[in-house]
Amino acid sequence: MAYTKASGQAVNRYSKKVYDDVRVRVKKGQKEIIQKRAEQLNKSVNGYITDLIEEDLAGSDLLEE
Repeated sequence: MAYTKASGQAVNRYSKKVYDDVRVRVKKGQKEIIQKRAEQLNKSVNGYITDLIEEDLAGSDLLEE
């Protein structure tokens, strides 16, 4: 399937509707370490970070709200 401008716009509209954005800043050099660790786990950087957050939140009472 070819990627078109229209399909890209549709993906962007869907993403804005379904997802929130969170920007994370790390110290110089940590980005590469995070990327390597995500790769070792066969995950994207986003998947790696969101999995860590979900794991942490599972131990809290915040998800029950």
